[in-house]
Amino acid sequence: MKFHWFLPTTGDSRAIVGGGHGLHRAHGHSAAEVYRPPSVDYLGQIARSAEQLGFEAVLTPTGTFCEDAWLVTAALTQVTKRLKFLVAFRPGALSPTLAAQMAATYQRISGGRLLLNIVTGGETVEQKRFGDHLSKDERYARTDEFLSIVRGAWEGPFDFKGAYYDVEGAQVAESPSPVPELYFGGSSAAAGPVAARHVNVYLTWGEPPSQVAAKLDWIRELAAAQGRTLRFGIRLHVITRDTSGEAWEEAQRLLDRIDPADIASAKAILGRSDSVGQKRMLALHSDFDGGKARDLEIHPNLWAGVGLVRGGAGTALVGSHQEVADLIEEYASLGIEEFVLSGYPHLEEAYWFGEGVLPELRRRGLLEAAAPALRSA
Repeated sequence: MKFHWFLPTTGDSRAIVGGGHGLHRAHGHSAAEVYRPPSVDYLGQIARSAEQLGFEAVLTPTGTFCEDAWLVTAALTQVTKRLKFLVAFRPGALSPTLAAQMAATYQRISGGRLLLNIVTGGETVEQKRFGDHLSKDERYARTDEFLSIVRGAWEGPFDFKGAYYDVEGAQVAESPSPVPELYFGGSSAAAGPVAARHVNVYLTWGEPPSQVAAKLDWIRELAAAQGRTLRFGIRLHVITRDTSGEAWEEAQRLLDRIDPADIASAKAILGRSDSVGQKRMLALHSDFDGGKARDLEIHPNLWAGVGLVRGGAGTALVGSHQEVADLIEEYASLGIEEFVLSGYPHLEEAYWFGEGVLPELRRRGLLEAAAPALRSA
């Protein structure tokens, strides 16, 4: 298994910070006092801590609600040594040949630490901010062509003529080494075939294990038809403590800091989404109209509270280190190999997980021994 952390380029807080197409600010009665801007210094703290704790990479989101992923992570390569950066970007916002060139350059200046998260774009409203007026299915068809050209340019020269792109002799100055692995998520019928043809890792949001199992079976079947085998990853938040009671107390604290008006506003915004994955997230807490944190426990130690105000990934692993490790094992038994995690605040929660759950997984023989701690020269 591989574990990745998250860079909160929207900002961070001791309360839930909206992201994606949810509410784009810290939520809670005193959130304004504890909001942490996404400065390079603060994000550098998180990146260095993730590296020290043994995380493989950090995911950086994309969109108009956050800082640019390429620029931020390129800066952070200079303050880390082995940490990889899972850079999210939207294919429709730039040329595929330019994307191939950017990735190749990034690999050289970082020493091969780039991973790419392909975000086709599930929200029509936000896509229009980039001048993109295609329908969702058309966006996936364009992504299909885009990824063909990117891979072709890395080996170039490459010619391609399709419905969305027409390139001649696409190439880069030097092929990236290693070739960046492609990560991709999408729950719609149009998304599955694109994943099957192109990507290395298919990502799902943290639905209950039974729902995740069905989704992985769907992708496996599509990939097999292409003669390919994919790896699978899952995107989750996490609240882990020395005891189960302490973890649920923290979940309750986060819930108590959310203004009911913010929940109603986020529900209205997210309810207009044309993303199948977002609709599935919303369904996990559709019946909640106030109450205790445990009322949002949709599977043992899986909590849907984050999704009340945050678009995108909206569930969290909640429990003692042992309970969280148990649920990770359950997902792993389905075929999940990579876990992309986050928590509020991201700096402190990285340590709770890195010093609590990762050692537990090592004791169970599910994770390799920790790498030696990094030391300054």
